[in-house]
Amino acid sequence: MSSTEAVSVRVLDREYTVGVGAGEVEGLMAAARVLDARMREVRGANRMAAIDRVAVLAALNLAHELEQLRRDAERRDRELADALSALELKLDALLDA
Repeated sequence: MSSTEAVSVRVLDREYTVGVGAGEVEGLMAAARVLDARMREVRGANRMAAIDRVAVLAALNLAHELEQLRRDAERRDRELADALSALELKLDALLDA
């Protein structure tokens, strides 16, 4: 059974306590830094922007990037599978000759 510990992270000058599994603290802290930076970027100079709007826009930006990375990975996987299939056909042809 994995243990969970409470970790405090700071995002856009607000502190949040999050439960995280053992060994995942560094990942959570890195994610909090990314989110904080993205929210600050979205908020820009408009310090009066509603935090929920800033959070949603930052989340949409991050989700869009994630989706692009997934599509790129799928494309690379297809290209790799195609290249391996072509190599397999060449090897089969060489072995049959």
